[in-house]
Amino acid sequence: MKHLLNLLAAIALLVWGTHLVRTGILRVFGANLRQILARSISNRFTAALSGIGVTALVQSSTATSLIVSSFVGQGLVSLPLALAVMLGADVGTSLMTVVFSFDLSWLSPLCIFVGVVLFLSKPETNAGRFGRVLIGLGLMLMALKLVGTSTQVLTQAPAVRALLESLGSDLLLEITVGAFLAVVSYSSLAVVLLTATLVGTSVIASDVALGLVLGANLGSGLLAVITTARSAIEVRRVPLGNLMFKVLGVAIAAPFVGLWLRYARPYLGEPASVVVMFHLTFNLLVGIAFIGWTQVIAGWVEKLLPKPPKSSLGSRLPHLDPSALTTPSLAISCAAREALYQADMVETMLRGMLEVIRKDDLALAEALRKMDDTVDELYSSIKYYLTKISREALDEQESRRWTDIISFTINMEQIGDIIERVLLDIEDKKIRPRRQFSEAGMAEIVELHQRLTDNLRLGMSVFLNGNVRDAQKLLEEKARFRDLERAYASTHLGRLSANTLQSQETSSLHIDLISDLKRINSHICSIAYPILDSAAALAPNRQLSTGVDEKA
Repeated sequence: MKHLLNLLAAIALLVWGTHLVRTGILRVFGANLRQILARSISNRFTAALSGIGVTALVQSSTATSLIVSSFVGQGLVSLPLALAVMLGADVGTSLMTVVFSFDLSWLSPLCIFVGVVLFLSKPETNAGRFGRVLIGLGLMLMALKLVGTSTQVLTQAPAVRALLESLGSDLLLEITVGAFLAVVSYSSLAVVLLTATLVGTSVIASDVALGLVLGANLGSGLLAVITTARSAIEVRRVPLGNLMFKVLGVAIAAPFVGLWLRYARPYLGEPASVVVMFHLTFNLLVGIAFIGWTQVIAGWVEKLLPKPPKSSLGSRLPHLDPSALTTPSLAISCAAREALYQADMVETMLRGMLEVIRKDDLALAEALRKMDDTVDELYSSIKYYLTKISREALDEQESRRWTDIISFTINMEQIGDIIERVLLDIEDKKIRPRRQFSEAGMAEIVELHQRLTDNLRLGMSVFLNGNVRDAQKLLEEKARFRDLERAYASTHLGRLSANTLQSQETSSLHIDLISDLKRINSHICSIAYPILDSAAALAPNRQLSTGVDEKA
């Protein structure tokens, strides 16, 4: 029992080490990896090469699949080119399997020591995150050594030997088991390395090991499909197309397992080498054979997952992709896109508010007030999505962006609430009593509204681009708007002194309205605070204030 527990612990350590390496690389190079992929995907062959390079670094074709799928979902990459990337990604995983198949256990203590020193001394920096990668590599190498030691001891037991001798080869069962292990462990790399170690210690036969390798390849494709099951149709197409490649490849390769053992084993020598080279050869041949089929497979996938018709806003697919949460930089981008959509809804409400004032349109007012429910729902979903992102996984820049998005969505939600209250006041104090603003009063409201709309657009630009000059301009607009609001309040009082009937009837509404417009402008201008604060361009009395200054 003790030796069995040692084996299970070693397997768990191998899976955990793979996870540390994958997440560590994504935390250090996540944004750069996305840029490399985006720039290098110009044709099928460069796409495949970029897939090899990125996956060899990340050590996970599943992670590469999620990144590329997000590109397809955003319309940045066509589906055929994304499938070419995935063909390269599978080759990249195979290459890393070959590297880890060598006896590198002597590197394990060095990797763990250096990794722990870096991680503990600089945990919040890229050096500390790279230390996490080194720890993962060290644990993987140590785990492979422990697996070999534990299996050698176990195979000496008479009961285990008798059990192994009684097992026959069932290729379909082996493929199923291999796929299951890859899905459960979230890593086909770990499964193939484990299989190579087990066959090297004579725990399993070579033909059984090759069946498990085919299953591991199938399982990695199935894992990506499961991970993106709740994502948008465009995102789900890439994993499905990659799974099709793997199913076709396994179906073609399965009958030739015996031939591989017969002709390749004499040249490869060690049983473990036979396994890892079979894994590499399988993915190389699949990549070469199907690189010209990406357009065909893309057509099949689009028929299986057709794009839903865009009938209404309610059918809009959200940008908050759950599968992107494993890549923090990607998840931050998804949240930012959804926040901009929330701002678009607020802009629609703001523009519609002036139409309600001008035309006394009760139906439009009710429709705009209902939009505030959507704005509130977007705020809640964005906030919940961001809480799922581990703050420890973010670098300093991404952490600031995380805070910016939260601040931005809070301001948009509060603007929506103010507009809803303004619309209710307009209905109760203007439309139903059939009152009208004076010509001068209406001109003032139109002027303030136009400035407000321009400032909202500028605020969205500041949030999107982080331009310091635009942020400073936005704060300058806050002071101008405040002065204008005071001037218009004074001129309104002048009209009351002149006994203007329309001004007297709408006085309360007019004063409240221009005050509410100023509050909306304060929320918009507060978007500039985090940008200026991070650039050390914020006035000293504002450095701790990233919210709304209601009294300004």
